[in-house]
Amino acid sequence: MTQISAFSPDHPVPLSQRVLGGRDLFSLWFSLGVGLMVLQVGALLAPGLGLAGALLAILAGSAVGVLLLAAVAVIGCDTGLSAMATLRLTLGRHGARLPAALNLLQLVGWGAFEIIVMRDAASLLATRAFGGASGWSNPLLWTLCFGALATLLAVGGPLTFVRKVLRRWGIWLLLGACLWLTWNLLAKADLAALWARPGDGSLSLAVGLDIVVAMPLSWLPLIADYSRFGQHAGRVFGGTALGFFLGNAWLMSLGVAYTLAFAPSGEVDALLLALAGAGLGLPLLLILLDESENAFADIHSAAVSSGTLVRVKVEHLALAIGVLCTLIALLAPLAQYQNFLLLIGSVFAPLFGVVLVDHFVVRRRLAAQVEAMSVRALVAWAAGVATYHGIAHWAPEVGATLPALLLAGGLYALLGLSRGRGTARV
Repeated sequence: MTQISAFSPDHPVPLSQRVLGGRDLFSLWFSLGVGLMVLQVGALLAPGLGLAGALLAILAGSAVGVLLLAAVAVIGCDTGLSAMATLRLTLGRHGARLPAALNLLQLVGWGAFEIIVMRDAASLLATRAFGGASGWSNPLLWTLCFGALATLLAVGGPLTFVRKVLRRWGIWLLLGACLWLTWNLLAKADLAALWARPGDGSLSLAVGLDIVVAMPLSWLPLIADYSRFGQHAGRVFGGTALGFFLGNAWLMSLGVAYTLAFAPSGEVDALLLALAGAGLGLPLLLILLDESENAFADIHSAAVSSGTLVRVKVEHLALAIGVLCTLIALLAPLAQYQNFLLLIGSVFAPLFGVVLVDHFVVRRRLAAQVEAMSVRALVAWAAGVATYHGIAHWAPEVGATLPALLLAGGLYALLGLSRGRGTARV
């Protein structure tokens, strides 16, 4: 029997290709929870909340975020569909086109931004190791290297990457790097003094929670692209939740502690140099290489989203999008574009509030005939987006992500349960 390609976003993955178990998903999401940007979020929390407040925000926010993330992963496992294809079950065939286009736009931007983060970190470390006059500190070199690496991983696809790279040896290298950085911190920092030192109050706990929750929720539009290859919903949920929680909370906490102990200025370069002092820079180098997996996920899922809009092989789309992300990283100033990316990302938290309620409450994990457009879902989604921006504008100290998600989901439940929907098993 001819197998459907692992890159077929419009069709359910056949049972023969649903080969990822709990350990595979743990390895993938631990890896994606680890990264330079996660360390930098910890550095952002450190001054305002202090060590104790930041750790509270990280643990609570990560726990809430990964439960939602893992629940969306179950949708991909239940249906076998890609992330954007699952939206058709809730929004309808035509209604799902808008989030697919927005997802493509944000993923191309984030893919380029990840390449820039890796390039800048590698250039800084090369300058520290070899001096500024060496060719190893050339940003052009590192942009091309990381762009090519992320593109090759995306073209290879998630099954090749997870089973041949992460599960075999990648996860062990990452665990070793995290343990080394933790040991270095315990050996050199006075954690008791840091714990007793309060934050400066420039950041409220609610906003800190919102920032932390946003990290796992930023993966909501992508996760079904990988969980659709899962064997069993329970293992998909457990592996995803445990893996991302451990990686995200661990690295973000290290970012807080290293900033307070060794880089009180909070500057990214100071934090990277402090991290580079542990283990001759090898743990940071491994985390830097791991960052390419985040870019891989952005490029691969951008190709999958494109595949729901145009009839082109996703392998070819991944190659084209990888080249585009690399060119943007080389040529485009992204200082203002980052705010635009965050603006686009704000639409997905309320959207997946609707999707979660539709799948688990209204349809009870059953599939319904796809409508041309679901007005109920679009109305609830729009209300959630309006709530998000209203809170962000008038009450930013509250945090907008969870209220917007809960309101959108609650409104859709009221609208959806008010009328029956015919269902049939997937």
